[in-house]
Formats: sequence, C-alpha cells, structure tokens
Amino acid sequence: MADVAADLDRPVWATRLRAERTARGWSQGEAVRAMRAHAAEQLPADSTLLRNWKRWEAGGSEPDAFYKALIAKTFGTVTAAFFPPTTPHDAELIAGTGMETVEILARLRSSDVSNATLEALRITADRLCCEYPYMAPEQLRVEGRAWLRRITALRDRRLTLAQHQEVLTLAGWVALLVGCVEYDMGLRRVAEGTRKAALTLGEEAGNAAISGWAYEMRAWYALTQGDYRGVIAAAEAGEAVAAHDGAAVQLAAQRAKAWARLGDRRQVETALDKGRTLLESLPYPEDTDHHFVADPAKFDFYAMDCYRIAGEDRLAEMYAREVIRSSTDPDGTDRKPMRQAEARITLGVAAARAGDLERAVSYGRQALEGDRKSLPSLLMVSKELATLLRERYPKEPEATSYLDEVRALSAS
Repeated sequence: MADVAADLDRPVWATRLRAERTARGWSQGEAVRAMRAHAAEQLPADSTLLRNWKRWEAGGSEPDAFYKALIAKTFGTVTAAFFPPTTPHDAELIAGTGMETVEILARLRSSDVSNATLEALRITADRLCCEYPYMAPEQLRVEGRAWLRRITALRDRRLTLAQHQEVLTLAGWVALLVGCVEYDMGLRRVAEGTRKAALTLGEEAGNAAISGWAYEMRAWYALTQGDYRGVIAAAEAGEAVAAHDGAAVQLAAQRAKAWARLGDRRQVETALDKGRTLLESLPYPEDTDHHFVADPAKFDFYAMDCYRIAGEDRLAEMYAREVIRSSTDPDGTDRKPMRQAEARITLGVAAARAGDLERAVSYGRQALEGDRKSLPSLLMVSKELATLLRERYPKEPEATSYLDEVRALSAS
C-alpha cells in the first residue's frame, strides 16, 4: 500500500521509471550501468548518475532532454511514450470543417470544385480517421463509404492537376479507413478489396504514405490469419515504398509480432529497434487519435504483444498496465478500447501463468465486454489465453466457461 500511495504522489514518468527497472529485476545501480551502455558519449561518474537516478525515480527532479532520450533508449522505447509532451496535444477534434455538411454537399454538386471545398473534405476525412478508436464500426463504415462515394465522384469534374491529385489522396485515406473497419467487422474478403483499392489510389496519387499504410493493413490481415511469413513479406513491400513514413513504424511492429510467433527473439529485437529508431526521429503527431499516424504511446502496445508471446511476463504485464494508463482519460473513459482489450488479455495471460485462474478469467472477460472491437485481433489474442487455460486448467469450470465465450465470439 505504501508503494501505491507513493506512486500517486510521483509524476507518471517517475512511476514508470521504477516499473521498467523492477520489471527487469535491476537494482538502481544496474539501471545506471545499463544507461551508460546505451550512451553514445561520456557520462558522469556512476555515483553522480546514481544520485540523479534516485531523484528521478522519486520524482524530485525531471531528467533533461538528453537523459530523457537516453532513458527511453535504455528501456527500448521512445521518448514521447515515456515522457509525453506536457503541452496540450490531444486537442478536441475539430467540431466542424468551417462548413456544415449540407454546405459541403451543395458545393460538391457545383460544376467547379474550390480549394475551400477540398479543404473541408480534408478535415472531414481526418475527422473520420480520428473516430476510428471509439465509433461503432457499422456506423463508421456507413459514413466512410458515403464520403468515399462523394469524393471519388469528383474525379469526373473540372479539376486542376493539383486538385485531381488531392481528390485521389483524400479517397485513398478514406478507403484505408473503411478497409480497417470492414476487417474489424470480420468482412475479410470485402476488406481486402477495399485495401487494394486504397493501394491503387495511393499509387495514382503518388502518395507513398497511403501505399505504406495499405501494406501495413496487409501485414495486419496476415498476422491475424496466422500467416507470419506473409506479414514479413508485406512489411518488406511497405518499407520499400514508405521507408521514412509513420507507416514504416507500424510495419516494423507487425514484423516484430510475426517473428515473436515464429520464435525468433533476435529478429523481434531487431524489428522493434528499427521501429523505435524511426519513431524517435518523427515529430509528435498533431492528433494521436488519428488512425494513420505513428502514435508514440502505441510502441508500448507493440512491445507488450512481443513480450507476452516470448513469455517475459513481468515486462509484458508492466507494458500492459502502461497501455491501459496511457489510453484512459482522467475521467476514466477508455479512449483506446481496442488497445485496452488486448492489454487486459496480456494481464490475463500473466495471471494464468502465475497460477491465478480467477484473475486470468476476469481479465479475459473484461476484454470481451467492450463495445468497440476489432474482431480478428481480439480473437487472435483471446485464443492465446484460451489455449493457455485449456492446457493448464482443463477441468476447471471457470476456464471452460471462458473457452465457451471465446468460441461464441468466434462463431459470431
């Protein structure tokens, strides 16, 4: 209880600093030596570093920019995930586009399309992409498809070359979103067709980011279908066209997840480090709710998955709790319910391996209860927990009951 009370009094980053260290079984002195090993330049004496570390971990002082980056590197994550910017970055979604929807539709019916109309469409597309984490998939699909039809209809109008390229780009982003939602709903073949259409639109627009995300979706589809070599192939193809875009971060993460399931720990670390290095070099996103940006906080989500598969339960549990914390609003609202569901499955797996069936099933059920689901991803991780429970607790009613719930979700 004393530790919990102390955590409430410390900054979030200080609490995490201690959690990262203890999850690895390091003393503070060992943490300082690990930090020195990751430094590219000479650091002060161990005694000085140890004093600093104690102050940081206690929350008495905050590391400067140099040490923030070094601490993140030492623990294999990115600076913005460990030390989120203190300036407001998750601003409210833009309530309007400067035009009401009715006005946008009226302008779309005119013979000429103004740049103001395209800007309104651009903001609308961004709004749709930012609603992905929490809007009901059926509703988001209907709205996304409606706007996609309106945008693609503009290709038959009088457009400048720049406007034509912008229309293709907007259609590409909305098609990517619709494809993700369709796959969440279990519409596998339809989603693949939409993904291919988005890839074509990206290629026609000359937009490498759209093409990169289309390959990332292919990697995601392959991962949830158990085609791990297909994940690696899709990641390689995507990185070839969008090596420096945020999509490449997630491609590296999908590759790491695939290698984890193939049992190659070295390749997992290589892929995660590649994604971490690229993400560290990118500017902090304007809106982390946008589905097609590289959200630094999601890097913990990738690491959580890989450590769970690798059986590193202390690290997986630590990252799962960080995922839940970072995706929960101060009022307790689940801002990223799909991430939280997989984090709870991770906690369930750790509990099951520790011999706590009751907690394992409780976490597993919490994950299944959410309204906003990505069915393929949720089923993939839920089946991992279900398999573990079947192997370790074959005759326990609670384990059998959870297995039945996962089967029911799969059948749906």
